[in-house]
Amino acid sequence: MKYAENFGYKVSALPVLYLIFTVSAAIFSLPFGKLADTVGRKTVMLISFLFWGFTCFSFILSQNLWMSVIVFILFGLHKAALEPVQKTFVSEMAPQGLKASTLGIYQMAIGLCALPSSFLAGILWDKINLFAPLYISLILTATAIILILFVKENKASEK
Repeated sequence: MKYAENFGYKVSALPVLYLIFTVSAAIFSLPFGKLADTVGRKTVMLISFLFWGFTCFSFILSQNLWMSVIVFILFGLHKAALEPVQKTFVSEMAPQGLKASTLGIYQMAIGLCALPSSFLAGILWDKINLFAPLYISLILTATAIILILFVKENKASEK
């Protein structure tokens, strides 16, 4: 709410922004899934990380409601590219016979990381400034981009 108020738009606009995010993610999930089938999972994950980097950078630069609309569209594109592809990627990397268990462990890790990361983001926002979590996210995104370059896809998923 503080972010919205700092940039001069009503807090009531926030649900509309999240609607834009959700619709963007829903519309583009299938095209990104098809793209992953064509060019490979790793490539689409890299694209999603780039969308996330642009999202963070755009949030930092966002000065009004219309820029925020663009940011939430970018956020939706990131989610559309990442969600289905990363689960497929994890499943394809899992040993035969352990695919469901591997996906369960993956989802558990995501869930267990959500609380402390949100808590840390809140502390950074409160103690440093409202953009500090975004700067940290940019650093972690750059690290993820570098690390994924070393991941090998299964031959079955490469196109």
